[in-house]
Amino acid sequence: MRDGAPAERIDVAGIIQSLGEAPYEWRLDSDRLIWGANAPQILGLRDASLIASGRAFANLLDPGNVETRFDAIMHGERKDEGTGVRYQIQYCLRAAPRSEKTWIEDTGRWYAGPDGRPLRAHGVIRVINERYAHEQELAYLSQFDGQTGEINRSHLSKILEQTLQESVRARTSCGFLLVAIDNLGRINEAYGYEIADEVISAVAKRLRSKMRGEDCLGRFSGNKFGIILRNCSPDDLLVAADRFLAGVRDDVVATAVGPVAVTATMGGVTAPRHARTVQEILARAQETLDRAKAKRPGSFFAYQPSIEREAQRRENVRSTEEIVTALNERRILLAYEPVVHTQTRETAFYECLMRIQRADGTIVPASAVIPVAERLGLVRLLDHRVFELTVRELVANPTLRLSFNVSPASTIDPDWWVRLGSLLRTHPGAAPRLIVEITEMAAIHDIDDTRGFVTRVKDAGCRIAIDDFGAGYTSFRNLRKLGVDIVKIDGSFVQNLTRSEDDRTFVRTLIELGRRLGLETIAEWVQDEQSASILSAWGCHYLQGALIGMAHIDRPWLKNTLDDTARAASA
Repeated sequence: MRDGAPAERIDVAGIIQSLGEAPYEWRLDSDRLIWGANAPQILGLRDASLIASGRAFANLLDPGNVETRFDAIMHGERKDEGTGVRYQIQYCLRAAPRSEKTWIEDTGRWYAGPDGRPLRAHGVIRVINERYAHEQELAYLSQFDGQTGEINRSHLSKILEQTLQESVRARTSCGFLLVAIDNLGRINEAYGYEIADEVISAVAKRLRSKMRGEDCLGRFSGNKFGIILRNCSPDDLLVAADRFLAGVRDDVVATAVGPVAVTATMGGVTAPRHARTVQEILARAQETLDRAKAKRPGSFFAYQPSIEREAQRRENVRSTEEIVTALNERRILLAYEPVVHTQTRETAFYECLMRIQRADGTIVPASAVIPVAERLGLVRLLDHRVFELTVRELVANPTLRLSFNVSPASTIDPDWWVRLGSLLRTHPGAAPRLIVEITEMAAIHDIDDTRGFVTRVKDAGCRIAIDDFGAGYTSFRNLRKLGVDIVKIDGSFVQNLTRSEDDRTFVRTLIELGRRLGLETIAEWVQDEQSASILSAWGCHYLQGALIGMAHIDRPWLKNTLDDTARAASA
């Protein structure tokens, strides 16, 4: 601004009005309330006198308000230290007793008089109906299921916690039922998601119609509901379950496409007798639901303690902790088993087999870990680690060739595919020296999925082998469709070659099949020279087993390198 030029003024009132806000000043000593000219319009009032004083303004406040401007100013805890005290509140106005509610956000600052008491206040108000409605919707959805109107899983768990505590204090019993709508996936496929949603809503209504007043129903997940039963003994739980099952199945559900027959399966538990925490209640209800589904869909199964099952559960917890701790502490190791050329007995590559080294130094074989890891959903984590360790060895030893096994769960895991591509792009020289093994049983479970996995592995530059070949009796057509490079003949047939005519015929047929398809063959579990000679005569490419050498955590190629160096030095 040039010296002497008139100062430019900002139209504060115009700016505030353009933002849909109305300024005000409240003089508390006289109760006079002075407003900006746009206040009646914003508040939907025809008569400005309705808001000319604090008392008049208070007459418009909805009785249900939790907080008002008067409360914020007169009953606040803060004191004016000379700069005023800021406040921001929300409240509801009604222009007339039966008119629509108007939600207001009121932001201002009050100032004290000489005696320290509030003397005047000024601020701005704005209408926030849309924002308030959105906030209320979010608050509703934080506790309720939008589709059925029942409470959601999070809120159900909180009520279950309260019910359990009440039962413990009163030395009574409560029950929890987990209800699953049967075959909802088929309903989705046959009629579409809209009809499935109608079925879910109808089941919720039927369950609620069979409940006592003190019971609680909630949406647990997509096709599941949870029911909390207060003052419920084990016998009461059985009676209630029968009542709910009948309520769901006795009548068809009328939908937009016609009647749909619906049944439900239930699992339940009483607490605190059979579960002392919410986590235990939910876990045991899910366990019994799974058992009911396996026994007969449309039935109910109540939790009963089992010494064997509890022992298995404790073992699962221990195994999970051991596996996860071993992963975190980098105690997953590889053992290397040689695979040799049949004719020369020179090492072609090593198969990498997972081992866990316990904290005390003992080594746990894969056979003791993998089945447990598969059951507990941890096998993919192990697959990731074994893959990383295998590639690390390939990078450190440029002439080394290795294979490793991938579990069925990882073959359909997009994260594993991403990790495979990422790591091999980082180390492009490793892929041509890497063989990925999958079992025949996993391969034939879903031929199309397996073929997609094989394609990804080969596109990354690796070779792929089918392990335990012969155990699954893969057809000639499917084997050709998969596009694998190597078949490893199941050792259960190889180990008896010298004693079983049937096994000799079967193994020879597999080798011939591989030859016709242009596949290399590996015989597993080769025990003796006689078996090796038979396999050599039949044209088997590679041998693996006790005759060749067992798996060991020491890197055998390092020993071979040292031996070669020693021989060269002595020559």
